[in-house]
Amino acid sequence: MPLLLARDPTLIGALTSDDYSQSSTRLISYRDEIGAAELILLDADGRTVAATERSQLGSTQRNAPYFVSALRSNDTVFTTTQHESGRYDFSFSRKIEIGGDLIGVIVVRVDLAKLELAWSGFSDAVMVTNSEGQIILSTESRWRGRTEEEALSARSAPTAIQRAVEVTADWTALPVDSFLRADAVLRQEALVGFRGWRMTSFTTYGSVRERVNTVIALEIMGFSILLAAGFYIASRRAQTRSVVFQRESAELRQLNDALQREIAEREKAEKNLEVAEQTLQQSSKLAVLGEMSAGVSHELNQPLAAMKTYLAGARLLLHRNRPDEALSSFQRIDDLIERMGAITRQLKSYARKGGEELEPIDARASVSSALEMMEPQLKRRNIEIARTIPRTPVIVMADRIRLEQVLINLLRNALDATKSVDVPQIEILVSGGETALITVRDNGAGIRDLESLFEPFYTTKAPGDGVGLGLAISSGIVNDLGGRLTARNGRSGGAVFEIRLPIHKETTQAAE
Repeated sequence: MPLLLARDPTLIGALTSDDYSQSSTRLISYRDEIGAAELILLDADGRTVAATERSQLGSTQRNAPYFVSALRSNDTVFTTTQHESGRYDFSFSRKIEIGGDLIGVIVVRVDLAKLELAWSGFSDAVMVTNSEGQIILSTESRWRGRTEEEALSARSAPTAIQRAVEVTADWTALPVDSFLRADAVLRQEALVGFRGWRMTSFTTYGSVRERVNTVIALEIMGFSILLAAGFYIASRRAQTRSVVFQRESAELRQLNDALQREIAEREKAEKNLEVAEQTLQQSSKLAVLGEMSAGVSHELNQPLAAMKTYLAGARLLLHRNRPDEALSSFQRIDDLIERMGAITRQLKSYARKGGEELEPIDARASVSSALEMMEPQLKRRNIEIARTIPRTPVIVMADRIRLEQVLINLLRNALDATKSVDVPQIEILVSGGETALITVRDNGAGIRDLESLFEPFYTTKAPGDGVGLGLAISSGIVNDLGGRLTARNGRSGGAVFEIRLPIHKETTQAAE
């Protein structure tokens, strides 16, 4: 159960988003379904964020054995915890990870006390000891937390069990059945086979003898009845045997016919499934082909628009006899052509997982390069750009071209969102800490449908202005880089897009 709960998408989503409003209710439903004593969800710091016992919410379990043991292991671990009252808690725990990063721990507590009630029905006393010899389960509550010797000496007065155990310990030559003052006791010990546990039971021969005598009396009575009925059954067996054989043969024929029909139906279903799979594969190939062609058109549209602007500027400069400045425009056009070639080589983000070889890059440089690419469109619209960039480098492991591709997509969306605004503004914020954060904010109309925003082919633009792949591709690129792309509406209006990427490890170690 800890392995299944550690992969529950709802619990993982709650740990990553810090939204635990429904987590406790979900754990309660799990507890009722699996019959566990208690379920607890801890975050990476050991804080109780969800539990079937709501009184534990907010408590810190950082030093609890089940939390510490789970952090040290990659599998489910079992821990035994003793309370001051002598009661033991038995827990299975497992850590929850995403991409190798710890986000929490799930704890499943089991109730073994019900076993003690069952044991009392067939034995006078039962105890279970761990590998250290301490009693962790017992029909005698006073025995828990002690050794067997301490437990037997803790009884209020000597009993037949205690006396017999002492005698059998000293008289090693005696057989297993030991008698003292007409009282006999049977001590049985068995290895549980789990972490060196042992189970010991004490049963007086008096109680055993009473049960045996009762069973023997019932057996004698039953044997007498069977003996009397045996003669009657023997006379009729020969007559009924042929009828039974005929009936069984008919049933076997019916079962054989039913089996043949079921085999035929399964073969027909397998053929239909094979045809459906082939049709689905062909449909998937056509869908991927359509997405890739639309994505190529979408991603190459930005450099083409910039090249058109630079060509117009170069033509004007040549007419004015300013060839040196025109050469600068041609150089930028050459850079854009090289970038288009790189984009066509790297445009696999939405259809695959993983990426090209990553390298440490400065997020500030990627932002500056994206703004330079979008400079002609921004100037044409008189967009007011506000940049907040730290002085120190913000190093992340990424593919420079693909990260710039995401930033250009976000800038272009912001440009389209502010078409109806009198004073359009775009704000770019870069910050570094435990993670690198790049924020793109505009003062447009905002986002109407946040849930469908990153779905392929979803767009609010007019036909011909976009195919709805930009944000889907951008989200896939950021996920491949180990980060996350989110969107929300700003408090004062407009849309806010945030790119979170992990800081390069070497930079983190140097900062520490």
